[in-house]
Amino acid sequence: MFAGRTAFRRLLILATLADWGMRSGLALANDWGMGAANDKIPPNNIFTPVADPANQISSLAFFVLGVTGAIFLVVGGLLLYSIMRFRARADDQGREPAQIYGSTPIEFAWTTVPILIVFALILTTVRTIYDVQAAPKPDGAINVRVIGHQWWWEFQYPDFNITTANELHIPLSDPRNPTPTFLQLVSVDVAHSFWVPRLAGKTDLIPNKLNTMWIDPHQSGTFLGQCAEFCGTEHALMMFRVVVESRERWNRWIAAQREAATQDPSTMRGRQVFESNACINCHTIRGTIARGKFGPDLTHLMSRETIAAGVATNNLQHLKVWLKDPDDMKPGALMPAMNLGDQDVDALVAYLATLR
Repeated sequence: MFAGRTAFRRLLILATLADWGMRSGLALANDWGMGAANDKIPPNNIFTPVADPANQISSLAFFVLGVTGAIFLVVGGLLLYSIMRFRARADDQGREPAQIYGSTPIEFAWTTVPILIVFALILTTVRTIYDVQAAPKPDGAINVRVIGHQWWWEFQYPDFNITTANELHIPLSDPRNPTPTFLQLVSVDVAHSFWVPRLAGKTDLIPNKLNTMWIDPHQSGTFLGQCAEFCGTEHALMMFRVVVESRERWNRWIAAQREAATQDPSTMRGRQVFESNACINCHTIRGTIARGKFGPDLTHLMSRETIAAGVATNNLQHLKVWLKDPDDMKPGALMPAMNLGDQDVDALVAYLATLR
């Protein structure tokens, strides 16, 4: 009993810390203007799926909830009836009531019925797992490699030679002509978990292991995602967005992302600041000498809605704060402060502002 109480206390402490961490992360994100930006995005309601994997998981959840709810009502109703019907009365004779031990029909019933219920739940669960995880990849499917970092997301499109960060763009999938997106998920450091509640269930990203999943959204829009596996200090601020758009708009986005970085002579000073500091060791900007792989690809930085994995809206003011001291915006961030002077920061921000 003591061990059980200890385990319960530990579970309660972990749940409290997780809740505190998530609330703290969201509060910090709202401090940097994300509250107003997120108001424009449909809420992450798990009961309103817009893709087949999420819809199948939701249907299974409702089925299990219905079965277990019915069991609860039957058992609770019988318990309540027994309490009321056989409660102690003043005229009771104190004798033991009639026993049903040895009644073959009753014992057979309360053994067989639970077995049948569990068997039905197992069958439906296995069928859903098979439909979601063993779905064949059709011709024309979009391939994306998702890489989890502490604490940001990298999205690679190998068929188009495109790499972006924290915003996954995919085309709308017409049920009459499905165009699903198949994701390969890996981690370069610790365990992460990819979760967009309205599109699919959670899938872990494990170091040295390749996991896969797929999504086929039937509704355009922007859907919020979150790392669902505690991965370190900034786990709560490891967010991302999935932008679902028509095939035409998605094709235009692909074409724009394949272009090299803009070369604006008026921002040459900022480019020199970027290339003469350690920025090039971590970041890539196509068309320049920057070939770093530790941080996000910045070739089209300003085409993204957020910076720092969803912590702040992407504007010049927040870029300046981020460049001066990343830890001020995202405590624990692995990006170091470069200790640049104000003039160098202004020039660097002006250069980054041209990367669209």
